[in-house]
Amino acid sequence: MSETLRILGIDPGLRHTGWGVIEQTGSRLSHIAHGVIRIDPALSLAARLGGIFESINLLAAEYRPQIGGVEETLVNANPRSALKLGQARGVAMAALHGAGLEVFEFSPRTIKLAVVGTGAADKTQVGFMVARLLPKAGKLPSDAADALACAICTAHHARMPAQLRARGAA
Repeated sequence: MSETLRILGIDPGLRHTGWGVIEQTGSRLSHIAHGVIRIDPALSLAARLGGIFESINLLAAEYRPQIGGVEETLVNANPRSALKLGQARGVAMAALHGAGLEVFEFSPRTIKLAVVGTGAADKTQVGFMVARLLPKAGKLPSDAADALACAICTAHHARMPAQLRARGAA
C-alpha cells in the first residue's frame, strides 16, 4: 500500500495567484481543490504581498499539504515587473515554509516538461493536459491550471533523491 502525499502548488502573481491541491498515491494523482487568490491592484505593494501571504497560510491550514511547489519567476523584458513578481513568489515560499512545508521550486520550462512533455508548451497545452491528468478538476482558470501543473511537477520530483532533482529541475 502506498503512502498518500498532499501537495499545494502555487503560481505566484501580484494580481492573481493560482493555487491547486492534489494528492499522490503511488503513481495516481487526484484533484482536491484549486482556485485563484485575487488581490486588488489598487492596494499598496505591501498590502498585496500581505494578502498573498495570509491567503496561502489559510490554504495550508485548510488543506494540510505535506509539501509545496512554487513556479520560479521568469526574468522578462521588464525588470521592474520581474522584481515585483519575485516578491510575490518570495511571500508564497515564506508562507509555505512557515506552515511547515518543504518547498520545491521549478522553472516554467520544467513544469511544462513534466505535464506536457515539452518545455516549450503554451498555456493552452498546459491547461489541456492538466484537465486530462486531473479530470475531476473541471474547467480551470489559467492561473489555477498553472498552479495544478506546478503541483503535478512537484509530485514527479518530490520523491526523487536530491541529486536527481537538482539535475532535473535545472
